[in-house]
Amino acid sequence: MNFLSCLFRWQKVSFHYCSNSYQILEKQSTSESADRSQKSFADFCKECVPPFCSLSPVLFNGHLQTAWTQFDIEDIPVYYKRKLFDSDDSSYSGQFSVDFVVRPCVDNRVVSQTKPDAELPARTTFFEPQEEIDFISTEDSRPILLVPHGMSGGSHETYIQHALAPLVTHEGGWEACVINSRGCAGSKLTTGLLYKARSTWDFRQVVSWFKEQFPNRPLFGMGFSIGAVMLTNSDMTMRQYLAEEGSNCPLRAAVMVSNPWKLDFASHALQRSWIGSEIYSKILGHNMKNIIKRNKDIITQTLRIDPEAVERINYVQNFDRSEIQCPTWGYPTEDAYYRDASCVDTMLAIRIPFLAIQALDDPIATKDAIPFAEFNKTPFGVLCVTPGGGHLGWFEAGTTNFLNKLAKEVDLDESIKLNKNLDIEPLVKGEASKERLQLFNPQRLQPGNLKLRAKL
Repeated sequence: MNFLSCLFRWQKVSFHYCSNSYQILEKQSTSESADRSQKSFADFCKECVPPFCSLSPVLFNGHLQTAWTQFDIEDIPVYYKRKLFDSDDSSYSGQFSVDFVVRPCVDNRVVSQTKPDAELPARTTFFEPQEEIDFISTEDSRPILLVPHGMSGGSHETYIQHALAPLVTHEGGWEACVINSRGCAGSKLTTGLLYKARSTWDFRQVVSWFKEQFPNRPLFGMGFSIGAVMLTNSDMTMRQYLAEEGSNCPLRAAVMVSNPWKLDFASHALQRSWIGSEIYSKILGHNMKNIIKRNKDIITQTLRIDPEAVERINYVQNFDRSEIQCPTWGYPTEDAYYRDASCVDTMLAIRIPFLAIQALDDPIATKDAIPFAEFNKTPFGVLCVTPGGGHLGWFEAGTTNFLNKLAKEVDLDESIKLNKNLDIEPLVKGEASKERLQLFNPQRLQPGNLKLRAKL
């Protein structure tokens, strides 16, 4: 890094992608006879993401960038209305909450309605019955962004509000919602089932609900950290939902920000350093412990959880080990859980265009876990990397441009048809038969294969 880069914290963006990249077709212009431009998805991403990102010289390493996402005091006026969903999957019964972004307004009547309900985050209230009816009755074709958040987070997180604010303005023209993981963002558990990094069933239900309620609206996904893992693991992006013409694919495109990819790598990286163990792991463990304590009665009634063991949780590894996740889901060790929930293999099953944004100095989504080789094999994804930025430290400009241009300038339906025969490059070259190459199945273990271990 040269002197000017150190002084101004300019971070050069590098891109990693397959040579046989997904092709996109721009929307038809007003002139029917005009030829439509066609370009690779990789070139499209390079146009959307600035070649350099500028970071504050005060935040001179990944730890400071990561901390700033938690302590940024900028007031971002994003308002939500909350809807509760009853799970439609009997294996994972219970309720979960979805926070829908609503337009901010200075009108006194509207402001009074957005005062938070008890125990809900700021600017968040439940839908009134008529409000929900009015919301569902809308029949326009505005794009909708579905957001799974990071570990123990929710719609109130600053990084989410930074991402949503420029999209949901009148000029942005987007609708958006945040799917809160069970027990997060002030939501209460109605069964003992919490969530894990392979908890994709609630996300799947919300996508299906949107497709039914708003058939004319294109759906997009953007996941942050563990939410990016959930989005990547979700079969909403995968082959079986692509019809011959692509019209049944629930999501049109996706963005993954600070995805940990290989959770065992991330866990071991946290334990190798003092700041990883005593700061990050303790904070994450404390946050998850608080969720358990707030819902202790229902959890201890349903699961074989020792309340005294919960009190002893100091690190996120304790939470994942013998205290909560392993006994809940039947994993023998936390590393078995991490390997199962990791999403490098399932990333190769994605069949829609997706952009991943990572920083090499991310202390949580460590660089050792970034699947560079896999991005060189899948034509559907582009990996965008900077030397600095920390965990969730930068992404707004690139993701906003990417989503806006994709929704407004690209003919998504025709692009799907154009790429209907596109597939990943085989990892091994040779004379093997087509059937032999298909033995690798990145969807070999779906979330439903591990069942909840309830009390006997």
